Amino acid sequence: MQLIRLVERFNLVLGLTATLLYLYQVAYLVVGLIRRRWKDHREPKKLHRYAVLISARNEEGVIGELIGSLKAQDYPAELLDIYVVADNCTDRTAPVAKAAGATVYRRFDHVEVGKGYALDYLLKCLKRDGLDSRYEGYFIFDADNIVDPAFVREMNRVFDRGGFTAITGYRNSKNFGQNWITAGYSIWFLREARFVNAARMALGVNCAVSGTGFLVSADFIREKGGWPYHLLTEDIQFSAECAAQGLRIGYCGQAVIYDEQPTSFRQSWDQRLRWSKGFYQVDAQYGPDLLKGVLRGGRQGLGCYDILLTVTPGVLLTVAGAALQVVVALVCISAPDWVSKQVLLLTWDFLAGAFWAFYRGMFLYGLITVLSEWRAIRATPLQKLGYLALFPIFMMTYIPITVAALFQKVEWKPIRHTSLSELDTAA
Repeated sequence: MQLIRLVERFNLVLGLTATLLYLYQVAYLVVGLIRRRWKDHREPKKLHRYAVLISARNEEGVIGELIGSLKAQDYPAELLDIYVVADNCTDRTAPVAKAAGATVYRRFDHVEVGKGYALDYLLKCLKRDGLDSRYEGYFIFDADNIVDPAFVREMNRVFDRGGFTAITGYRNSKNFGQNWITAGYSIWFLREARFVNAARMALGVNCAVSGTGFLVSADFIREKGGWPYHLLTEDIQFSAECAAQGLRIGYCGQAVIYDEQPTSFRQSWDQRLRWSKGFYQVDAQYGPDLLKGVLRGGRQGLGCYDILLTVTPGVLLTVAGAALQVVVALVCISAPDWVSKQVLLLTWDFLAGAFWAFYRGMFLYGLITVLSEWRAIRATPLQKLGYLALFPIFMMTYIPITVAALFQKVEWKPIRHTSLSELDTAA
């Protein structure tokens, strides 16, 4: 009887802990609903000069599309230069990028592998060639992106206000409607834009960059001597360092990029395994500094707390709880019949309750996101609603991925991209 009460109390404490830790996300949700896609209408005092940095590995199928969208920007062409690092390429990425109008540098290094190393190499090439002093900021894109014509103009509007080390944009998807995996990614990134970064910006809390479609101050790059972020998730590493040091990252909801999401579960598993392992790396390296930042309180404290919870795998609380339930149930098999039945019933209630609570919560979050961003999603109404039901399942697959990342050695792997600009264009 005492064991049963102990299990019940453990379940209660576990549920309350998870709820209290992530309760602040409800405030973000409310702010995201109230503020909608707020726009700064102030005209910039200056049109700043920027460089675009693109790290590409075997991206001949998409690199020209990205460069074409950058060439079509509603911004003076003489103030936007495009650079590509063809990183360990074995295809025609370099000549295709050059023909599209970019300045191309080739890199061959099979030891220091990954986007962070490639960007650092590209920046050092610009410094070596005396080009770095021209620029006030650097845009960073992935080769599979397509950039909205107003992207640079809108980012310049926010950058011109001053005070931001970096600014991130609105990350949409080229292939939402391709399958349940691409839709799962798309909903998550739309939610991150509308109900996380936009809310952070409105509340004056530090935002976080998300892999692609962001702007970094050239002064910061010069101070760092390049891009010294080489963990598996270099974007979150950069965001964590900014939060811990009190450097501000802003958000511009009017600056839209379209990103291509992985289409197969194998690709998705490999990518998210790298993300999860990278989060552990960031947690280990920046956790103490972020905790110190939390103790400072104020908006910086909330920003540090936010990033700390982002890189700390909260799902492991549920996994640990489920594992304990199973162990207790196995131990009680040899106990009197009424005890084993009670414990088995508690175990079933916990596992079924956790599954249903997670599914219901993710479905509701997904539904709010899809309805709020309905016009922005490039898919048919049937695809938008149909894949919504599978969004919680997509998120549940993070559970085994997060556990596997604890024990598995993970290396950076490229994801094959194809041109998808004509897919899923229905509004």
